[in-house]
Amino acid sequence: MPKQSYLAGLIGSGIGPSLSPALHEREADRQGLRLVYRLIDLDPLGMPPEAVGDLVRAARDLGFDGLNITHPCKQLVLEHLDALAPQAEVLGAVNTVVFEDGRAVGHNTDVTGFAASFARGLPDAPLERVVQLGAGGAGAAVAHALLTLGAGHVTVVDALPDRAAALAGALNRAFGEGRAAAAPPDRQARLLAQADGIVHATPTGMAAHPGLPLPAGLLHPGLWVAEVVYRPLETELLRTARALGCATLDGGGMAAFQAADAFRLFTGREPDAPRMLADLTELAGAVGAPH
Repeated sequence: MPKQSYLAGLIGSGIGPSLSPALHEREADRQGLRLVYRLIDLDPLGMPPEAVGDLVRAARDLGFDGLNITHPCKQLVLEHLDALAPQAEVLGAVNTVVFEDGRAVGHNTDVTGFAASFARGLPDAPLERVVQLGAGGAGAAVAHALLTLGAGHVTVVDALPDRAAALAGALNRAFGEGRAAAAPPDRQARLLAQADGIVHATPTGMAAHPGLPLPAGLLHPGLWVAEVVYRPLETELLRTARALGCATLDGGGMAAFQAADAFRLFTGREPDAPRMLADLTELAGAVGAPH
């Protein structure tokens, strides 16, 4: 008989406001399953990000079926896993761990989550020249998704030049030379003047990191603007871009669709992804902008 109860969790820093527990538990309830989803927040535990390996082992020993992994552990967790799904291996970042026969297997549902959200929310957006802000774990996933969707060229801008260069190099190895490049923030003005769109993949705009990730004057109506941050759903970047007449995409779709893909990995059941997106929109609206 198929399993009817599941235990999952999220490891990360400052994850108290996360909507993941509600998203997973609501979908399980509708499918007649019992799923308990726990937050394992490094901050109140007083643990460093490097403790992720100990926490993964403890969760496996305690009978968890799987874990989501978020900032700042998506890359640190790699060395503590027994195997990686192909996409996670290419990315060098894991956001979902599934325990199978005592083994911890890493996956990345951020890529498929962003791709599904973009295809749904900006289906006709031109993709010849895209500028992406941020080269961390989420940035790596988003850049891979953009090139998978058919982007001609992605320029990765990051305050850490080595990180941007490493991601651009990985993208060129995966998709072919000349598909990606790295650039410092001081080249943003020239890049954005010629770009079709911009993807924002840094924490700026979150409740704990308010503000704009770039000077407002660099935005123009010819750009589409896609956001990874989803708390709040309307960041200052999206508000500013929308006022200029830009087509925009909030981070809610990526959050909901990556959760749906993780739910499938945890339970083996097919989630209703549009229903999970409706849940996320409702939940994010209910808690309001301060979160």
